[in-house]
Amino acid sequence: MAMRTRALLALAIFAALLSFVKFSPCQDTNWATPGQYIHACYSDLPSLFGERGMADNKWPYASDTNSVEYPVLTGLVMYATSFVAHSPISYFNFNAFLLALLFIGLVFIVYRIKPEFTYLLPLAPAMIASLYINWDLWAIATMMLAIYWFDRKAYLYSSIALAVSISTKFLPIFLLLPILFILWRSNQIREIFKYAATTFALWLAINLPFALTTPTGWWRFYKLNLDREADWGSLWLAFNHLGLGLANLNYLSILLLLIGLTAFVIFLFEVKNTPTLASVAFIVLAIVMIASKVYSPQYVLWLTPLAVIALTNKKDLHAFWIWQIAETLYHVAIWQHLALFTGAAFGLQQGGYATITLIRIAATIYLAWVLIKRALAARNTQGSLFDLLFEASKPYP
Repeated sequence: MAMRTRALLALAIFAALLSFVKFSPCQDTNWATPGQYIHACYSDLPSLFGERGMADNKWPYASDTNSVEYPVLTGLVMYATSFVAHSPISYFNFNAFLLALLFIGLVFIVYRIKPEFTYLLPLAPAMIASLYINWDLWAIATMMLAIYWFDRKAYLYSSIALAVSISTKFLPIFLLLPILFILWRSNQIREIFKYAATTFALWLAINLPFALTTPTGWWRFYKLNLDREADWGSLWLAFNHLGLGLANLNYLSILLLLIGLTAFVIFLFEVKNTPTLASVAFIVLAIVMIASKVYSPQYVLWLTPLAVIALTNKKDLHAFWIWQIAETLYHVAIWQHLALFTGAAFGLQQGGYATITLIRIAATIYLAWVLIKRALAARNTQGSLFDLLFEASKPYP
């Protein structure tokens, strides 16, 4: 056991250092374009240091037009770390150090959940490539703690961790769907209300001071996501680039999300035994990201640990690696495509970028399908939901 933990620690430290080396060429040029895209070392950390007033230690939600475009705890991290930095380089290095510590901690949280597959996390190439793009690991670490505690029935700790994660990045709110289903299927009706109420109350307690004192700045994150057009990495932008532009994007993305979540609920009803949150969290967040109007390059940081803890059989490892290869290919593709807009002599054209986006989405769907198929191997034969939906309409003899 001690040897395994030491090996994982070494792997995690090596991955964190390797990722730092991957981002280091940009420090030599102070993240100048097009070099930061050509070398795939772009990061929001130094970019937003100046653009959002962190260089002057400005309160992140004070401006009505230029506030931080993230939930409040990410804004607090950005603000607090600005006091120990005096340049984009020192700001990046200090935040990267904290993110490296979070990544190492994340590896050991995953180890507590799924020890037999934890080695995949620090070896995942797309994970290594993306560690220092943004502050997402702050939210991912607390999300993984919420999953860990929930599956061990420490519901109070789990709901607190989830509220903190949602207040850091909003994505984990979608985990409430499988959480409430699992509690309902386990006949823990009281826990449903306690879990939901605790999560909402703590989220409100964290957010209310910001919403009351700087309402426009606080609302900016939510407004940007509501008003967003087809953006980088999304299915919708790929369609646009391939000449299949679609109107009413908000309605279409919400419709696709509802279809996906409905299918997910049907899947939950179909599994024979009550699933663990660890086994289904990847599927629900993959659905959300596929339907979303944007897929930021660092989103793979969310999905990779969830994919690792969802694995149950070595026969499914091929799907994990196919997906990681597709994500790594996409990581290169987006930066080479963006390089074209900033004066690079060469880069990836629109059609190629759209094609690789669709390949990444297809690989995500494939991995989700492999996990679903494995879970359905032991199907609920005591009158399944499929029977209710499709068999009940047949005429009686």
